[in-house]
Amino acid sequence: MDINLTLSADTIRMFVQKARAAASSMRDTFEDGHDGEVEFDADTLEEGHNHDGLAEEESTDLSDTELRELIEDLNVDEAAGLVALAWVGRGDFDAEDFDQAVEEAKERAVGSTAKYLLGMPLLADYLEAGLDALDL
Repeated sequence: MDINLTLSADTIRMFVQKARAAASSMRDTFEDGHDGEVEFDADTLEEGHNHDGLAEEESTDLSDTELRELIEDLNVDEAAGLVALAWVGRGDFDAEDFDQAVEEAKERAVGSTAKYLLGMPLLADYLEAGLDALDL
């Protein structure tokens, strides 16, 4: 099967690793039933509507941000290929229909590709399955 993939398989595998890291950090945030609770510092809370009493959440894991920036830096053909690969991996298209999936991804492209792809909870799995389906 002759596949015209504008991104290398190694680059896509790097996207898979970033997607897994981003998904892992999201799960860690909500473990143990602490669904993103906001903590208040009683010593600094005052009457009024300032935010000095809110605990600020700092994250040292930038995987999500890095992945988003990498995807946003793709050109149209690369972005469409990545979306098409995820669709093949998800089962929306067969491997033989990859070129059709790329064309449809280009036609349906509205808004941020990064937002669309990162909205897929199993993005890493879909990309890996797509690579496997295309024998890459």
